[in-house]
Amino acid sequence: MPDESFGEMFTSMLSVNQAVSAERKLIDHLIIYIEHEAQRLEDIKRFFSRVTSLHDGIYNEPSDPIANPIAAFKLVKRLKSEWLNVVHSTEAEENIKVLREDYRRMESSLPKLEDLRGAAHGLMRLQDVYNLHVESLVRGHFQQISDPVDFYKLSVSDMLSGDDCFLVGKVAYDLEDYYHSVLWFEEAVRLFRGTEWSPENEGTLEDALDHLAFSHFKTGNISHALSLSRELLLHDPMNRRVHFNVEKYEKLLNENLPATSSGLTLKRPDGIYLRTRNAYEQLCQTKGSQPKHFENPSLFCDYFTNGSPALFLQPIRREIISLQPYVVLFHGFVTQAEAKNIRKYAMPGLRRSVVASGMNQATAEYRISKSAWLKESAHEVVGKLDQRITLVTGLNVQPPYAEYLQVVNYGIGGHYEPHFDHATSDSSPLYRLKTGNRVATIMIYLSPVQAGGSTAFIYANFSVPVVQNAALFWWNLHKNGQGNVDTLHAGCPVIVGNKWVANKWVHEYEQEFRRRCSLNPEE
Repeated sequence: MPDESFGEMFTSMLSVNQAVSAERKLIDHLIIYIEHEAQRLEDIKRFFSRVTSLHDGIYNEPSDPIANPIAAFKLVKRLKSEWLNVVHSTEAEENIKVLREDYRRMESSLPKLEDLRGAAHGLMRLQDVYNLHVESLVRGHFQQISDPVDFYKLSVSDMLSGDDCFLVGKVAYDLEDYYHSVLWFEEAVRLFRGTEWSPENEGTLEDALDHLAFSHFKTGNISHALSLSRELLLHDPMNRRVHFNVEKYEKLLNENLPATSSGLTLKRPDGIYLRTRNAYEQLCQTKGSQPKHFENPSLFCDYFTNGSPALFLQPIRREIISLQPYVVLFHGFVTQAEAKNIRKYAMPGLRRSVVASGMNQATAEYRISKSAWLKESAHEVVGKLDQRITLVTGLNVQPPYAEYLQVVNYGIGGHYEPHFDHATSDSSPLYRLKTGNRVATIMIYLSPVQAGGSTAFIYANFSVPVVQNAALFWWNLHKNGQGNVDTLHAGCPVIVGNKWVANKWVHEYEQEFRRRCSLNPEE
């Protein structure tokens, strides 16, 4: 049986990778089933060949074959016994029963309906945030609507089928999100029209036409709804509901209602972060856009020791990204081996990431990832990392003055919409440590990402791409303890790749003097 981390598969690419192994096992079971079925059909073919050879042979002789008592006995026996055994054989049922039992035993490690919906939302999220052309996305290309050039080119691409598109559209449709359902059902109809239905498909051309017609109706495009409904009647002429819809749409068009034009522009549904959505998505689309360093001499790169003797012989490479808010990127902060070990130690403990919700914590659609917490006492590499953070920042990162190391693995289209790391409410669960608010964040990139996944600072108007093994540092609070609104940031959706990060949040208490002596230039 799988561990608990396997639940909510779509929220972690680790779980998605584990699903590949699960499907390999299913393939092995299917091979055994096919072999058994092939053997069963071979037995039936042998019986068929034997019987037809008799009818092509002795039963066609001019002499009466049934006059032969042996032939007569065999005929009676076949009709009473052998044909009965063939027709009423339970071997096929036994074979499929074994396959179903094998599937049932693995079912707990397979995706649930929530995973299918989550994966569909992931595709729609990529479509929205990166302004991707749906038809190109279906063909396995990441092309923006405004630019026909691939946003990112895969070395090995895969395409979506009509049934794939139908299921994505159905997820949107069930949420009454007709903006997305129209776009995805249109692709489903296009692809279903050119292919034969397959038994593994859940949807059909008729289903796609039906859902697309109603989606157009709900967006006010009555003429398209009417056209699609008439096409549907060609496939299902006895469908009374569709006949009624056709009459209704014709009546609406005849009444010349203002919202019946086929030229209507689909309106994307509003989200939770509508106010910052445009800025957030624009920063994500720029693939990581730091300020131009040559325009500001205060932004620079250097070898940094923070006055620590431990760093004199091997200083760390520091890149000042921004002064307001103060954001620094430390290159080569961890080694490949350390990053690998941290990921390995975190895997068994991965659970769906949560966010602050009043005085409690809860999962949310605006944060799609899994996370685990690692203690210094449990893993030597975590202790070394804490020491390194202290050397570079001068901060006390031992609990309770800092939280345990949080390791995060993002899922399909994994993201974290605009948020603050520090508490913005006195009732926040962050205060349970009784060491004040989160004064600083250290975020370590534990893996490379081929496309997407940048860290976008919304109000400061810059984004930082994923730099493998680097650490991003920033202050969340001003020196007076007030939250710095310019630290509003987001994790852009991952387009291609398996994004792992480690977060270390340092709290206020025990940091006042250290902060005055640390790397922060802010006055």
